[in-house]
Amino acid sequence: MSMVVNNLERKVTKIGRSYGITIPLDMLKEHGIKPGDTVSVTGKDGEISFKKSRKVDLPDGISSDFFEVLERNTQKHDETLKGLIDR
Repeated sequence: MSMVVNNLERKVTKIGRSYGITIPLDMLKEHGIKPGDTVSVTGKDGEISFKKSRKVDLPDGISSDFFEVLERNTQKHDETLKGLIDR
C-alpha cells in the first residue's frame, strides 16, 4: 500500500556549490531508498522527479570509476568511433 503525502513542502538549501532538499525518512523507506543510495534525477515540464538508481554491482577487479572513464573516452574519441560504425 502506497503512502500518499499531500502538500509536502521543503525549502531548497545551499550545499557548497549545489542545492538540496530534505526528504522525510518514512518516504525514503517506503520507496526502498536509504542513506548512501544513488538516485537518478530527471526534469520535465516544470517538474523534477527522482527514483532509486538501478546501478549494477561491478565485478571484482573493475574500479568504481569504470563508467566515468568509459564515458570520458567515448566522448574524446567520438568521431573515430562513429567512423568505425560506418565501415
